[in-house]
Amino acid sequence: MSRYTSTTERDRGEMLAAIGVDSVEALFADVPEAVRLQRPLALPGGLSEQEVHEHLSALAARNRSAEDEVTFLGAGMYDHYVPAVVESITQRSEFLTPYTPYQPEISQGGLQTMFEFQTAVSELTGLPVANASLYEGPSSIAAAGYMAQLENGRSRFVASRGLHPHSREALATYAKGFGAEVSEVPLDERGATDIDALAAAVDDDAAAVFLQQPNFLGTVEDLGPLAEAAKRTGAMLVCAADPLTLGILEPPGRLGADICVGEGQTLGNRLDFGGPSFGFFAADERYIRKMPGRIAGETVDVEGRRGFVLTLQTREQHIRRERATNNICTAQALNALAGVVYLSWLGRRGVVELGELMLRRTAYAREQLGLERINSGPVVREFAVRLPDLDALFARARAEGVNPGYRLGRDYPEYEDGLLVAITERRTRRDIDRLVALVAGVREGAVA
Repeated sequence: MSRYTSTTERDRGEMLAAIGVDSVEALFADVPEAVRLQRPLALPGGLSEQEVHEHLSALAARNRSAEDEVTFLGAGMYDHYVPAVVESITQRSEFLTPYTPYQPEISQGGLQTMFEFQTAVSELTGLPVANASLYEGPSSIAAAGYMAQLENGRSRFVASRGLHPHSREALATYAKGFGAEVSEVPLDERGATDIDALAAAVDDDAAAVFLQQPNFLGTVEDLGPLAEAAKRTGAMLVCAADPLTLGILEPPGRLGADICVGEGQTLGNRLDFGGPSFGFFAADERYIRKMPGRIAGETVDVEGRRGFVLTLQTREQHIRRERATNNICTAQALNALAGVVYLSWLGRRGVVELGELMLRRTAYAREQLGLERINSGPVVREFAVRLPDLDALFARARAEGVNPGYRLGRDYPEYEDGLLVAITERRTRRDIDRLVALVAGVREGAVA
């Protein structure tokens, strides 16, 4: 816990004298008067420690976690089981307490976990090089855009509307900073990226094309033809992938993706009220010197023993600032460690079996709900349907401790009556039948 030590008037006077100003207000002279608050902050009076504890406990009690309800909410963050071994390892002091390894080769255990993480990501994505993690999924997309622009010097990005809305927002924010623009490609009637619109949008100014697999609606994209259309003018292809579907879907790297990134929360990280999580980033080997973050490598010492080194760092503290490709510091390394522990726990066959389990239960849920499908194509763990009276469903479902899914209208006005339903291994057939009964009750009520 950080310690707070207040300053006295004498302390403040000595500090102001040392920097040559008469008052604290003088430090803000460059801030225009029009944007200043001009009044004290409207803060309540102080509380005792016990009162603060009780107040925060009352606020926390208003939350509802995935442990308190049967949740079909997904949209990028999912309710997967986290085995005890993950916490057992990540809470070891040698992993829990370290910061950025400034003398990295001393921390052989930390470097080995980075190396093993990179190896797992490389195998999942089908690309030869992976870094030692990034902050989270959307910023990984933005970092991929910056790397693509560095590589080919072009000024435009083409993004499928099936890319996660948060990723599209992050990409647009980053692009503005280095003078690029983002064009959006619509989805077709199957809820998949419109390949003709994609081909028309890709020209000689396109630095990169961004797709998601499966896309935000849960649709499994036909990456092969999309990759061919995306790269015909030399643009790079960036694919955001759900790692837990890659046990049963072809790795993006084998279908033409130059870069594969994604959100790692599903790998051993719980739904902790929005984070933290981690992002992963893999690419073709020719881009290794432009990749963001850190890369750990394997070597041997002078006695021929296996060892690990920090092969590459592109952080601004380690190379000339103008050559830095990212500001990665801690890089959510503890969360990434949880990811590689989880993947080791699952094993090669377990990743496949989990994907197959989600596939079967998702097919069952989509069939039993019997609702109009927004995405008619193949899905793995998530699907989108239409239900006119979503307000009634959410009211009834919440009263019975069920979260029925994600309202698509929040991000897609064209699907105002759309519901995105996510399935994980924690959603049993009994859970799915509960949701089916709730939907049936709403539909019967609407008819009556």
